Amino acid sequence: MSCILNLETSTDVCSVAVSNDAACIFNKEDHSGPHHNETLGSFVDEALSFIDSHDLVLDAVAVSCGPGSYTGLRIGTSMAKGICYGRDVRLIAIPTLELLAVPVLLQELPKAEDALLVPMLDARRMEVYAQVFDRALNEIRPVQADIVTADTYREQLDKGPVYFFGNGAAKCMSTINHANAHLVEGILPLAKNMFPLAEKRIAQGKYEDVAYFVPFYLKDFVAKTPKKLL
Repeated sequence: MSCILNLETSTDVCSVAVSNDAACIFNKEDHSGPHHNETLGSFVDEALSFIDSHDLVLDAVAVSCGPGSYTGLRIGTSMAKGICYGRDVRLIAIPTLELLAVPVLLQELPKAEDALLVPMLDARRMEVYAQVFDRALNEIRPVQADIVTADTYREQLDKGPVYFFGNGAAKCMSTINHANAHLVEGILPLAKNMFPLAEKRIAQGKYEDVAYFVPFYLKDFVAKTPKKLL
C-alpha cells in the first residue's frame, strides 16, 4: 500500500486528506464556500507536516480532475503539480463523478444487482454534469453535460433502480419523476474518499504526466465582462 496526499477542489468544498495502507489517517475540510486559494495551501502544509512528523514516505498526490468548478480545478491541479515536482512523486487524477460514487457504495445503498448510479454536479439552471455507472463502477454512459428533462435518463430508469446524488441531483428529481428514481442526499466529493480510487490507479500503474496534465473542465471557461459601476 502507498502513502497518498489527496486533494479535492472541484466544488465549493475544499478538502485535503492523507491515506496510508488503504486508510485515511489525516483529513481537513472547509465547507464555508469557495475559498480554495486561501484554504488549500494551509491544509496542504498541515498534511505534509503530518506525513513528515510520522516518518511516512509520500508516494503520490491524487487530485480530483473534474468536471467541476473551473477555478477550483485549476487551483487544485496547480497545487498538486507543485508538490509532485517538489517531492519528486507521482500524480494521480481522480474523476470527480467517479469519486462521488464512493460514499454511496460504502453505504451499500444500491441493493439491487442491476442498480445504476448517476452522480451529478450542478451546472446551473436545469443543466448538470453527469455520468452513469453500474455498482462495480463500470461506465455505462460517459460523462456529459445534461439538460435534464423527464426523458433524459428514461432508458436507464425503465430497466431498474437508478440512484441520483451530488449537488446537482435534488433539483432534478421532480423533473425526472420516475418510480425507479432514488435520491441520495448529502453526497459531496471529498478527499477522504479518494484513496480507494487512487490505490486502484497505482495498482494499474495509471499515472499522469506532471508537465502536461490538465483537468477535465468539460466546458470551456467563459470570462464575464464586469458590470460598469458608473
